[in-house]
Parts: sequence; C-alpha cells; structure tokens
Amino acid sequence: MFTYYDSNCQINNHSFEDIGLQDMQYSKKKTNKLPEKKRSLSRQEKWNFTSISLFSGGGGMDIGVEAAGFKNLVSVEFDPNAAETLRFNAQRKKSDLKVIEADIRNIDPHSVGKPGIDLLHGGPPCQAFSLIGKRGSLGDERGLLLFQMVRFAAYLKPRVILLEQVKGLLSAPDEKGERGGVFKRFTHELEKLGYCIKWAVLCAADYGVPQVRERVFIVAIKGKNGFSFPAPTHDANPEETPLFALKPYVGSGEVINDLPKPVKKGETPIIPNHIDVTPDRDRERIHPVLEGGFLAGTLNASPELKRNLTKKDTTKYRRLHRLEPSLTLRCGEIFFHPLEDRYLTPREYLRLHGYPDEHILCGPVRSRSGTVRNLDQHRLVANSVPPPLAQVVATQIVKVLL
Repeated sequence: MFTYYDSNCQINNHSFEDIGLQDMQYSKKKTNKLPEKKRSLSRQEKWNFTSISLFSGGGGMDIGVEAAGFKNLVSVEFDPNAAETLRFNAQRKKSDLKVIEADIRNIDPHSVGKPGIDLLHGGPPCQAFSLIGKRGSLGDERGLLLFQMVRFAAYLKPRVILLEQVKGLLSAPDEKGERGGVFKRFTHELEKLGYCIKWAVLCAADYGVPQVRERVFIVAIKGKNGFSFPAPTHDANPEETPLFALKPYVGSGEVINDLPKPVKKGETPIIPNHIDVTPDRDRERIHPVLEGGFLAGTLNASPELKRNLTKKDTTKYRRLHRLEPSLTLRCGEIFFHPLEDRYLTPREYLRLHGYPDEHILCGPVRSRSGTVRNLDQHRLVANSVPPPLAQVVATQIVKVLL
C-alpha cells in the first residue's frame, strides 16, 4: 500500500495501481516522463555529483537537476505547501533528501551542508523584478533574497552555481535607479568569490516544453567557465531552419488530451491533482470564446459577459489552443481548457510544465476568485522551473564537471 495526499494533503491509503502511478493507465498516449537512460543505472552511477537547492518551490529544478545526474542533498523552502510537496515526493521515491522549511534569511549555511558541493541551484522569488508587477526591485524585501545565493555560495563553495529568474532581472534598477544595476551587483558579488558568469534567456518551448516561457538562466563556474548553453531542439517554424533539423513546438493538446474528466473541488481525485475549480459563472463567460482566443477579444460576447475587461486583458478568460504551446503559466489568471468550459487543473498545469506524472502536489486548490495564505497548487507549478528545461541546462553543466 502507498499513502498519498489529495488536494488538501489529507492522507489516503491507496496502492500505486489505485492512483495510476504504477503503470500510468490513465495516460495511455503519453506518460510525460523525463527521458530515460539507455540502460538502467545503479544509484551510485546515476548520482555522480552532489547539489543543494535553495528556493526549491514545487521541485521543478530539483527534478531536472537530478535527472541530469546530480544527487540533491538538501532543499530549502519557506512555503509550507511547497515544502510538504518536496517531502512527500522524496518519501515516495525513497530518497534521503533533507528538506529545510524555514526563512532562508534565518538559516546558517553551516547547517545546510559542507563546503565543496558540485552544484548550488535555485530560483529566488521573482515578483520584485517581474515586468508585470510593481517591480519594487531591491526596495522589495523579496528582491534582496536574490543575494542569499551569494551568502550560501560563500560558505558552500560549490563548483557551479545555477540560478533561474525572470527576464526583468536584467534591467531591474538598483537603489540609485541605475537600469540593470541589480544584475550588475549580483554578478559582481559572485565574481568576488572567484566565479566566472555566463547567462542566457531561454524559452522552454525551444526545448520541447509545451509552454512559451522565457527566463534568464545564470551559470557561474569557479575559475574558467567552459559552459555552453544547450542548443534549441524545437522551433515554431522548423521548416525555416532545415540545416538544424529542429522539431515543431509541442502543442498543449498533445500533453493534456489523454487525461480523463477531472473531479470537482471537494471530491477525491482519481488522478492526483486533476481537480476542476471553475465557478458556474466563469463557465458561462468562457463559453463563447473560441480555441486560442480570449474573452475581451471575442466579438460575439455580450457586454454583460465582458464587464470591465479591456482589449489589454489578453490573458484573462483565455483558452489555450491544442496545436500551440501554452502561454507562460501565471500565478494570477488560470488559463482555460482548449475545448471544455473550465479552467485547467493543477495536473494539466503540471503536464504543460513538463513534470513527470509521478510528481504529486500537496496543498489547497484555490477557487478562481478565492485566495489562500500560502502557495496553492496552480501557483506551485507556475512559480517553478520546467523540469525538462532544468535537465538540459544541468546536463551541459555535467559536461563541464566531468
């Protein structure tokens, strides 16, 4: 028997077969697993390198890094639902991962691990640098959390540092208002520790993730930096790049169309995290919107349905298109199913982010109009790094470490 947490993290007793984690019977067309090795590797062979994760969230970067060959020793996370998700999945995998649930500012790096690890990785909170927010930068205490990566690196002395952030970090002003000052200060602090910096803006869709999500990845290596960012494997118009033999972008329908009908909130999901939170009124409002469209731009939608929406509200009441990647998953609006009059479920969010189906989220599923004190399941996914993207970057890091 196996215990798992449902949408409210209540313990239920089920076997792997009961919830579909053994043979993925509910996912006949696509298991959404990370790429498998050509042969089965022993635990010792698979984990050639060690890593520590800060700002671990729902575990997206951790999953990708481990798939590339790192053994994650410690994950540090402040949000209780994210920390519980990390603990639960570690228990499921029989991992000895240590999860530290605490404010990182109050943690002594000595208590996390010993100096000399191979990789320190994380994705600090991005709200202070996001172009769609108030952009408080260093005036927002969340912006200062970025420099915790430097504090921990100073003690742990990792061979490599991997960081993910929103593109807004590159232009975020410092205390003096200098454009790009935060990024300049952050990289300078790492350089003082002896690290050489490389960075790039990567789009998840370019690497087979069914989501157009652009983020900055920073790779800092002690001494000479021989790291190269991975070349794209997919393109929106692959016929225009015949020399590179790129694959077409993966559409959202390809990864979610084999899931069964979700259960309503309050019911026990047959598939973990596959829960429909759509209010009846929102079903009415999304009904006239065509696949790939949004309510504010729907001509045959009545003013009563549009209410106070403007033409700029392109992400509100937005349907995905089955043949196109999703827009960047966001913590505010939840996108709608391409065909059904409902919001996407957390399980569908996981699929669009490239998580393996075995990964289970703990914590509440908020109503569309409701709020929760801590991260809900949709935001756990939207805040995280797509595992396949983390894997291809970490695989390039492995090449430098060998």
